[in-house]
Amino acid sequence: QVQLVESGGGLVQAGGSLRLSCVASGRTFSRYAMAWFRQAPGKEREFVGAITWRGRTIADSVKGRFTISRDNAKNTVYLQMNSLKPEDTAVYYCAADLGGIATTKVDEYEHWGQGTQVTVSS
Repeated sequence: QVQLVESGGGLVQAGGSLRLSCVASGRTFSRYAMAWFRQAPGKEREFVGAITWRGRTIADSVKGRFTISRDNAKNTVYLQMNSLKPEDTAVYYCAADLGGIATTKVDEYEHWGQGTQVTVSS
């Protein structure tokens, strides 16, 4: 069983920045596909970005503003969020696929964190 713990959320003004972190348990973290999703009130959970040893991908809605990265020595994946907008307000979730396959689909990820709230004020 893999446990994921997110941190770094908070309240920020539009145009500001936040960096989210997600620490994962497990000895083979470097093999995991790690992803970030977000869910706004009344909306479905949506893909933000994913990263594996092969590379990374980011959603068009945040491209140029958000960056996903990882530090395998720390079992941690990051989401750097710049130029935040009110529409980025959501609960942000970290997810892991132990098989190392990164997709944009919620159902493909077996392990999830508890989420961290990001609120962007206008």
